Amino acid sequence: MSIVINKEIDLIGYLSKHKLEFEERLLSEAITVREKIKEIQQIGNIDLLENAHKLVRYVINQNEKDLVAFAAKEGIVWARFQMTLSFKLEWVQAIRRTLWHFLYEIDQVSENPTTTDEFFATEKFINKYFDQFLNCFFISYSQYKDELLEAQRELVENLSVPIIPITPTICILPLIGAIDSYRSTTIEEKVLTEIGRLHIQTLIMDLSGIAQMESVVINHLIKIIDGVSMMGCKAVITGLRPEIVRDMIKQGYSFESKAETKGSLQQALKEYVTFK
Repeated sequence: MSIVINKEIDLIGYLSKHKLEFEERLLSEAITVREKIKEIQQIGNIDLLENAHKLVRYVINQNEKDLVAFAAKEGIVWARFQMTLSFKLEWVQAIRRTLWHFLYEIDQVSENPTTTDEFFATEKFINKYFDQFLNCFFISYSQYKDELLEAQRELVENLSVPIIPITPTICILPLIGAIDSYRSTTIEEKVLTEIGRLHIQTLIMDLSGIAQMESVVINHLIKIIDGVSMMGCKAVITGLRPEIVRDMIKQGYSFESKAETKGSLQQALKEYVTFK
């Protein structure tokens, strides 16, 4: 079923016949976007004018299924190419105003002007579908962004906790850079998961890339080593820097009863890989 502003005129046919006038009016309504049309097309291969006609057709025909699918697709494209949301909002609102302008013109030349009931029914449907388009667009845009951020977060976490298999039962965990409470929690989750998944029997944790650790992180690392032991895996600590060892001594911490320690990763590999 199509929206009917009056019974005499085919809206789709009328707008198709006045396509150029519609586009001129639309561009005059969306000044900011008008200046970015070519740039948007180059970035995301998006034909804003053609998409405007498509949206109007879906609205007039009350084609909810295709309108929702179109909005979802648009949301993904705008999120993928990181295009400004304010442009999209301005553009859609300009399309809405332009459509109302032409509906008014149609009614002015009609021999049977729109009744009050017909006007409010039309207003209800048009605004409903434009609002639904914007709602679906923003949901799709946000979901894509959230999924992208989650994927990037997982990538960063995997890179920050790189468990490297050396033999079927021995792995290395080289830790580099600062370790805060969040990262130590990530290390705990990744280490315990991978021990179970890979059936690791010996985990060599190389700390030579860590220059400093806060006491809360040291305490968490000791708990991680306890967890490693509870999983039936032997923890080997290598590369402790003198400044970290001094801090641990001052604070009463020690790895000796929790894990075997080696001066360097090379020393541990020589013992656990070469001669075993």
